[in-house]
Amino acid sequence: MDPGWTKTVMLTGSLLVLPVVAFIAAFLFRPGILIKIYNWYMQCRLGLQVRYAHSGNYRFCYSCRGTPGGATPSLLLLHGFSANKDLWLGVVKYLPSSQHVVCVDMPGHEGTSRPGTEDYSIQGQVSRIHQFVQSTGLNHRPFHLVGSSMGGNVAGVYAACYPAHLSALTLISPAGLMCPSDSEFICRLRELEGSQQEEVIPLIPSTVEEMEDMLRLCNFNSFSLPRQVLRGLLENRIPHNSFYKKVFTDIVGEKSRYSLQEHMHLITVPLQVIWGKEDQVLDVSGATVLQKAVPGCQVVLLDHCGHSVALERPRKTAKLITDFLSAQTGEGEVMKKHS
Repeated sequence: MDPGWTKTVMLTGSLLVLPVVAFIAAFLFRPGILIKIYNWYMQCRLGLQVRYAHSGNYRFCYSCRGTPGGATPSLLLLHGFSANKDLWLGVVKYLPSSQHVVCVDMPGHEGTSRPGTEDYSIQGQVSRIHQFVQSTGLNHRPFHLVGSSMGGNVAGVYAACYPAHLSALTLISPAGLMCPSDSEFICRLRELEGSQQEEVIPLIPSTVEEMEDMLRLCNFNSFSLPRQVLRGLLENRIPHNSFYKKVFTDIVGEKSRYSLQEHMHLITVPLQVIWGKEDQVLDVSGATVLQKAVPGCQVVLLDHCGHSVALERPRKTAKLITDFLSAQTGEGEVMKKHS
């Protein structure tokens, strides 16, 4: 055999083996990297572009797809506590490809700035999201705001403070309400108050076992994830745990704990509420609170679904949001024709 051909075959074989070796090494020793690569791959597959917006020295990181000014209003999606913009990947997958959608990393999360003296109270976060809206020009045309959990609390207060910016509002298992019934999570927090385990917060895991417990708490449908995947999820979270504790302290403090409850009577835009019936973090009875307080509020309760609605029921979530968007757009067109 020609020596040159032999070298070529050997080199080609080495090039094929290297990615496999790199994958195995990452899976064994740095599984968190593989999760980030997977999210990046999904962003590309869905046509999402990661961009940055600045307000003074403050930087927002967000992903987006499509362009504003289409048949339906733009969608701005706000994730919950300790998550990031990638929470919405499953939902974006089922949204119309023509829909202009923006997923922003909430203040201090992922690629958005994290100043040491930042106010992470709900009102503080509302102010930051207002800056983001202005810096990206979303306020040039009424947009549809969607918020989940902590992001739902922020979205609801934003709607109360800046109604002219919005065409409609969707709240998914939002925090900030005085729910008639206590959830499993709230009961646990009360048990921990004043105990030696006061620093142990179920939503801020530091071990694989605590990670499994958090997933059980947030999801009705159990995920049988390999231990290495759990390690990867944990690996990406642990460096931020001190930040998460700071945010958690701010949002459950007296200033923020019931922010949505205090502002819900000021919500005037069409409101849709989506909640999992089996939510163990924020009890589903909170949906009734909003329904009674906001005229015309539409409530959808999902069977066999926990707190992480966007993860457990992404297709259904996308359909509910799309249908609500279409309904509001249709009503708007009818009003224009009769005006």
